[in-house]
Amino acid sequence: MKDKLERIMKEAMDQIESSNELNKLNDIRVNFLGKKGELTSVLKGMKDVAPEDRPKVGQMVNDARAKIEERLENKKAGFEKKLREEKMKAEVIDVTLPGKPLKIGHRHPNTIVLEEVQNIFIGMGYEVVGGPEIEKDYYNFEALNIPANHPAKDEQDTFYLNNEFLLRTQTSSAQVHVMEKGKLPIRMISPGRVFRSDEVDATHSPCFHQIEGLVIDKNVTFADLKGTLAEFAKKLFGEDTKVKFRPHHFPFTEPSAEVDVSCFKCGGKGCRFCKGEGWIEILGCGMVHPHVLEMSGIDPEEYVGFAFGVGLERITLLKYEIDDMRLLYENDQRFLDQF
Repeated sequence: MKDKLERIMKEAMDQIESSNELNKLNDIRVNFLGKKGELTSVLKGMKDVAPEDRPKVGQMVNDARAKIEERLENKKAGFEKKLREEKMKAEVIDVTLPGKPLKIGHRHPNTIVLEEVQNIFIGMGYEVVGGPEIEKDYYNFEALNIPANHPAKDEQDTFYLNNEFLLRTQTSSAQVHVMEKGKLPIRMISPGRVFRSDEVDATHSPCFHQIEGLVIDKNVTFADLKGTLAEFAKKLFGEDTKVKFRPHHFPFTEPSAEVDVSCFKCGGKGCRFCKGEGWIEILGCGMVHPHVLEMSGIDPEEYVGFAFGVGLERITLLKYEIDDMRLLYENDQRFLDQF
């Protein structure tokens, strides 16, 4: 039995020394120490050993097992150390190499201009107010003095969801919600997305942004409106900017006007940017119609006000001299990296 154990141990040691990979060591462990291994078969043959010799044989088997396991663990540790060293060599970092530049996102041109506009009016004491994009027909049209038979309510211009609800066509609807609360005076702007059934081209989109402004108080005049918009234009386009008011018509204001600013490219002399006219149209405005005040529960004999509305994309295009509105939404990295 002793000879057999010495033969098994020698064979195991030889195989361990000659092995060159971890998987081979696992096979050796199974062949010699497993349930059907060589040493296990010796223990199963203990019934043929004389009773007085069994303790001695059992001890010899245990010693052989311990030596084989020790040699296996040493060999395994050697393999793992070698693999770890090779991995570390392969993953070595050269700290002298230059770092990779990180690309950090930045604000969209629309966002830059919107924040600038908001800061201008906040500096004048205005409050920034939001409103729902899915709006009732009443708030989007009727409360703004646009009756049922008005051309602006034509389905070709408006996205109707049903007979009562639609996608708002103007952020003026938010002004009606504020007026209905009855907290006077009011000094607010309402920026946000609006929707109209327009074909996409260089100056139109079915989804764009507006910024509406509203002031309701006692003794408000058209001169206050002119002074406010003149200050706004100077802050946005430069201190030398001049404004010009042209008579116009809007259902919810009376009197109404469209506002032009002197071309900040040529100073009003006339150039390609202003099409030789020296002036550029930027927004519409007017004094709030008395009927609009009445429908929102405000006494037009005591309170008056003015309102104005400007397209965010329009002033963004002007401020950065962009000639195609579609560039703002095509996510062309070459275009966006300029801002």
